[in-house]
Amino acid sequence: MPAPTRKVLGRLSLPERTFVTDALRTETVGGVLLLIAAVAALVWANVPALHSSYESVSHYHLGPAALGLDLSIEHWAADGLLAIFFFVAGIELKRELVAGDLKDPRAAALPVVAALCGMAVPALVYTLTNVTGGGSLSGWAVPTATDIAFALAVLAVIGTWLPSALRAFLLTLAVVDDLFAILIIAVFFTSDIDFVALGGAAVGLAVFWVLLRKGVRGWYVYVPLALVIWALMYNSGIHATIAGVAMGLMLRCTRQEDEKLSPGERIEHLVRPLSAGLAVPLFALFSAGVSVSGGALGDVFTQPETLGVVLGLVVGKVLGIFGGTWLTARFTRASLSDDLQWADVFAVATLAGIGFTVSLLIGELAFDGDATLTDEVKAAVLLGSLTAATLATVLLKLRNAKYRRLYEAEERDDDLDGIPDVYEEDDPAYHLRMAAIYERKAAEHRRIAELKTAERLAEVTGGAGEEDDRRA
Repeated sequence: MPAPTRKVLGRLSLPERTFVTDALRTETVGGVLLLIAAVAALVWANVPALHSSYESVSHYHLGPAALGLDLSIEHWAADGLLAIFFFVAGIELKRELVAGDLKDPRAAALPVVAALCGMAVPALVYTLTNVTGGGSLSGWAVPTATDIAFALAVLAVIGTWLPSALRAFLLTLAVVDDLFAILIIAVFFTSDIDFVALGGAAVGLAVFWVLLRKGVRGWYVYVPLALVIWALMYNSGIHATIAGVAMGLMLRCTRQEDEKLSPGERIEHLVRPLSAGLAVPLFALFSAGVSVSGGALGDVFTQPETLGVVLGLVVGKVLGIFGGTWLTARFTRASLSDDLQWADVFAVATLAGIGFTVSLLIGELAFDGDATLTDEVKAAVLLGSLTAATLATVLLKLRNAKYRRLYEAEERDDDLDGIPDVYEEDDPAYHLRMAAIYERKAAEHRRIAELKTAERLAEVTGGAGEEDDRRA
């Protein structure tokens, strides 16, 4: 007897849908702020009267030099503020592993394989472009990242009704993507290591873990400890954002009987607005300010490094994610949800080609010491992300009417109990509530029908008397 097929990208469970909806709502707002910050950076850096002030602010140094933290504003944004972003990413990943879709190995296979292929193929595209063009291979990791906030901002701006399953797929892709981006940064962009500072950071993380397991509470304990861990990690030579993701992974994300939210979920709800609304937009403000003159944009297509970034984001991402998803479904005897088509997966894969925040960060690390090439690669990231966003907009708009029907079906709550009806179809109590609602509506319609019938009879009777009088 053949093994039964299972559906991929089907309806989410109710708890997962609630979590995804809350997370995406915050990320969407943050994404819009990210767009505003990116535009502000481009204007600030490209208006001649403002350009010098942008350079002055970005390169202004502050911080205690004795602790090795006399950093520029741009550096603080990349190493400091993004640690908050990766802290939230660490919590998201931990939650997905213990309570979300990644908990089930069969369900986890799809987004994990899709994310890995969505990183490997862009890296391969970049490498092939630079091998044939004689460019530098240092930037192979630049087009491997997906920016979930920027992608959701695009969805918000174009007003598409993307179903929650596809949104959750995009979110999970980005979470796995962030994990491997951190591993890439740790392994490939760390040269000199200060083992004393690294040991201190490890001790700090151990203390952090013990305090969590002992149930110690209070921001006044954890925030100073987190700052010490971050500073030690920075001085160790390993990128400081590693400290953020490590602390995020340590938080407990499973709920106990007396808890409405786990500690990880509670802290994520508190920190996510800070990450999406402040940390990432400020990073964009001080990283996206590159020259966008016609000549500079034209040069993107003439240099192998920048061309490799654009092709990696626009072509590599879509081929990798779509191909990984299709192969996973093909070899696990899974079939696509009845409500979706492979064209929808292709459109979301195109949207994942938006690689703004982490791509800019990796670009700075990959070409550190070459300011000109760093700016050119940043311009390539902006151009590639914009191209991917435009293509995704066209593809998603073609199916937007279908998405709207699916969204409205997911949101429908006729019994007004706060739970969408699609999650209660197997509950007898739901059908009894609906029967009572329809019985009340039927009784009301019968009452209205009787009233209207009586009114018509009165009009007919009155009209007949007037006709008789006129004849007389």
